[in-house]
Amino acid sequence: MYLTIQDRPAFLNFHVFAIANQGFFKPVSFFSITQTNVFGDICALLLIIGAFLIAFSKEKTEDEYISKIRLDSLLWATYLNYAILILAIVFVYGLAFLWILIFNMFTSLFFFLIRFNWILYKTKRRVNQNEK
Repeated sequence: MYLTIQDRPAFLNFHVFAIANQGFFKPVSFFSITQTNVFGDICALLLIIGAFLIAFSKEKTEDEYISKIRLDSLLWATYLNYAILILAIVFVYGLAFLWILIFNMFTSLFFFLIRFNWILYKTKRRVNQNEK
């Protein structure tokens, strides 16, 4: 079962420029104007921009250790994201593969955020326990 939004607001129907467009059982058209609902595009852009701002905003005390955690978390998130992609290429087919590709665009930032904040939490907890 897939989580989708069925009712898209009609006021977000626009004619937009498309580099490439292909409808069901229609030929591909390049560099054309097409009509579409931009609700999904707006949601995706807001999700990416919001996650990017959260992920790369400075901490209160930004030092070399935080930079190292940030870099390690980004590397770890990239490895995990591509591992999932490789597994999907090997084991998932059809429309389910397309859904995995769509989610794979967003998961890299979220894996980074989860690991970065988890390591920060563990580090702060360890420092607080050592101070007691």
